[in-house]
Formats: sequence, structure tokens, C-alpha cells
Amino acid sequence: MGARLTILNGPNLNFLGIREPHIYGTTTLEAVEASCRAFAPHIDATLAFHQSNHEGELVDWIQAARGSADAIIINPAGYSFTSIAIIDALKIFEGPIIELHISNIHARDALHRHSKISSVVRAVICGLGPYGYIVAMQAAAQMLDALPAALPPAMRSGPR
Repeated sequence: MGARLTILNGPNLNFLGIREPHIYGTTTLEAVEASCRAFAPHIDATLAFHQSNHEGELVDWIQAARGSADAIIINPAGYSFTSIAIIDALKIFEGPIIELHISNIHARDALHRHSKISSVVRAVICGLGPYGYIVAMQAAAQMLDALPAALPPAMRSGPR
């Protein structure tokens, strides 16, 4: 059995493709989810994909992932900069956690530059646009040593 991945998306990402397209592009969250679901079988992964504008619901999903996921990929959106509750929930999860941002938050304004969530995750992916979700899925499966053996060694393990 491959990796069980949970992808969580925070507030306002339901308006991806409409909200600030000069920063986030025109790809919708539905298109992101469809792409992730299409990619999952190629890395032998199962996928749960959620979005909420509510901090408590995201905390509930993080807690539930303890029994249903091997890794979490989270785009906390605005909660990146404010949510101690999400940080505390992520600390309880034992598998790899990847923080994901569509934009390069390090090149953004002061409000969007420093993620508090980064302090409790294994890796941060930012600035790759919606393709970052695919990169995060592959990275999570690699961290779990769950990439299919049929993939080329360079994809499974990278440089050695």
C-alpha cells in the first residue's frame, strides 16, 4: 500500500482562480484537486483533499489525520501568520508535514512574509504556483519511502 496523503487548504482558497489572480493565478481549487487526484495513482497514493474557511474545522481534520493519513500537506493560507491552534494540532501529528504556498511568501509584503506554521513542519514549498501541490505530493511520498519502485531512482531518492 502506498502513502495516505491528506491535503488541507485554508481560508479563501475556495476563491482560488478569482481572488488576486496576479498573485495566485487563474487555476481554481477544483482544478488543483482534480490534478492531485489524477497524480495520486502515479505515486501509489490515496488522497483526502479538504478546504475550509474555519480554523476549528482545519484543526479537526489535522487531528483526524492521525488515524487516516501518513503525511499532511497544508496550505494554511491566512492562518499561516496567525494560528497557534493549527500549530498545536500539527505538533500532535507524527508523520511528515509539508507547508505549501502558491505564491513565494518570502517575496510578499510584511503581512504575508513570515509563516508561524513553518516552525512545526518538515518542509516548505512556495512560489511554484498550483504545481506546488504535485511537488508536495511526490515529496511527501518520498519522505515516507513510499514511491513506487518502478519510478526512476532519481525520482525516488534524488542525488545520493
